[in-house]
Amino acid sequence: MLNDRSSALALLETRRSAKPRDLVDPGPSAEEMKRILTIAARIPDHGKLSPWRFVTVGYDQRDALEAVLRHALSEDDPCATVAHHQKEHEFAHFDGQLVVLVSAPVRGHKIPVWEQELSCGAAAMNLLLAAHALGFVAGWVTGWRAYSERVRAAFCEPGERIAGFVFIGNAGHELEERERPSPDAVRRSWRPPAL
Repeated sequence: MLNDRSSALALLETRRSAKPRDLVDPGPSAEEMKRILTIAARIPDHGKLSPWRFVTVGYDQRDALEAVLRHALSEDDPCATVAHHQKEHEFAHFDGQLVVLVSAPVRGHKIPVWEQELSCGAAAMNLLLAAHALGFVAGWVTGWRAYSERVRAAFCEPGERIAGFVFIGNAGHELEERERPSPDAVRRSWRPPAL
C-alpha cells in the first residue's frame, strides 16, 4: 500500500497567514488548543532542550494585556496619540486565541543559541500548520511590542525574548493569496570553492 501524503501536501500548499485584526471568533476550544500546542512542539530540537514556551493569554486576561501594552507604549513613545493607544486596545482584544511564543534558549549549553532559536521558529511554523489543519487561520506578528522591554518582561524570564504573537481564529473574509517566490528564484546550486 502506498503511503498517500496528498492531503498533507494539500495542507502545506494552502496554508496562508491572516491579519490578526481580520480574525473572528470562535477560536479553538481548550481541547483544540491542547492539540495545536502538542503538534507545535513536534519539531527538530537538537539536545531536547525545548528552548521555547507557549504563553496563552485568555479572553479574561485581555484587559490586563491592554494595560501592559498601553504602559509600554507610553514609555517607548511619550508622544503617542490617543489613536496609538486605541490600537493597543484593539490589539489586546483581537478575536481568536492568543499565544505568545517565547524564545527561551538554554545559555551556556553545547547546543548553539542559533540552533535553539531556529527550533523556536520551527515551533511557530508547526503552530500555524496545526491551526490550519484544524480549519482555523492564524496570524504571527511581532512589531514594536515584541521588542519592548516592558512587554518582554511581562512574558519572559531574563535571557528570553518574544518570538511573536500568534492569533488563531476564523477568517472574517476570504484570505487573499499573496505572491510567493518561485523555487528557481530562491534556489542556488552549490559551487565548491577552489582549494
